[in-house]
Amino acid sequence: MLEHAKKTFEIEGNAILNLRERLNDNFINAVNIILSCEGKVIVTGIGKSGLISQKIASTFACSGTPAFFIHSAEGIHGDIGMISKKDVVIAVSNSGETDELVKILPIIKRLGLKLIALTGNKESVLAKNADILIDVSVKEEACSMGLIPTASTAVTMAMGDALAITVLESRGFSEEDFAVLHPGGALGKKLLLMVEDLMHVSDEIPLVLETDSIKEVLIEITSKRLGVTGVSDNEGNLTGIITDGDLRRALERKQDILSAEAKEVMSTSPKTIEKTALAAKALQEMEQHSITSLFVFSATATEKIEGIIHLHDILKAGVV
Repeated sequence: MLEHAKKTFEIEGNAILNLRERLNDNFINAVNIILSCEGKVIVTGIGKSGLISQKIASTFACSGTPAFFIHSAEGIHGDIGMISKKDVVIAVSNSGETDELVKILPIIKRLGLKLIALTGNKESVLAKNADILIDVSVKEEACSMGLIPTASTAVTMAMGDALAITVLESRGFSEEDFAVLHPGGALGKKLLLMVEDLMHVSDEIPLVLETDSIKEVLIEITSKRLGVTGVSDNEGNLTGIITDGDLRRALERKQDILSAEAKEVMSTSPKTIEKTALAAKALQEMEQHSITSLFVFSATATEKIEGIIHLHDILKAGVV
């Protein structure tokens, strides 16, 4: 059984690697056609090629190139109406003779669309009608009978990936661009969520005056449930911070904290962050300084406390 699996990997791996020797101006021309497309990239196929076409369309779409899949059989029954004259068509068929696909070729030509063919048969109807032919033929399938599409589907998917990635790189598609298209994913949250989206504001901000008693400090820490309180002067400027750890250390020093004021227990120079910073940056700051919260300021008003962000807020939002 393991030998069958290893042989499958070997056949499909070699088939994909052999594509490198076949890359030529046709590939470059296909990329340029896609880059200059003012509409969408339409990918069409049927059967196993249809499944590969869906994946290719999805890869283009998630990497900044508007694209969608049209099932060839549905295309000849009305779905071809989704195609506009500004679009580019990528047709996928190993044989290049699939009846449903062949039937929509005259319509594609009538609309004056550029047609890129991914086929394993350079003498096929599809190949002869294509503006750009990309050869995805294979010497053998992984199936010992040579009947089940395996190496041929792997090669076609790899070529689709190569087209999409080359277009992506040519456009300078960035992580930020990817995040915009994937707002629900971990990367999207990491690159889109800002501190101001997650921070606690107004009455949720734990804050006491320098002259407040430790009793008032304890009430503020416990009621706001963030394990910390900021300390401000009479003008509202943040001058320090008190955590439950600061209170424990004061007790260890045998300090009479019940008669002390907040300013006598607080740690000075608290760590802060701008509200427009990425939440991921806040997480990085917390990890660097081994702390669990940051007070938040505006870049234009650094003396005014805008909010506070806690480690749990960032983790709950999925910014990891």
